[in-house]
Amino acid sequence: MNSFNIPQYTPSPFEIKSQGLEEGSFALDRLEVSQVNWNAYSSNNGLNGADGLIKKDGGYNVAQCMRAVAEPLLVSHFGEAIIDEVFDRYRDIIADRMSKEKTEFINVTVSMKKIG
Repeated sequence: MNSFNIPQYTPSPFEIKSQGLEEGSFALDRLEVSQVNWNAYSSNNGLNGADGLIKKDGGYNVAQCMRAVAEPLLVSHFGEAIIDEVFDRYRDIIADRMSKEKTEFINVTVSMKKIG
């Protein structure tokens, strides 16, 4: 466990803007920050369709999204035997968190134009 690390750094919109402009070849065209609910099937977004096959379990949806990204890293380090258990536990943790607070992904979108 102590030898596994996934470094992650999430810059602020100011950092993204300043780093993009610092180089000098680009001008900022647009910078937007948006929030996306972790549960794509929450009751207030109009996606409650009649299709019984749609997974409305937000914990499941987030766990599957994270699994798509993290599974290869975890398998190469820990082996395949634990993966289902890891993501089943993660699903439970996320579902619990989502039931207690509003959970959102924050996206920063930047459009820059080349100067000259």
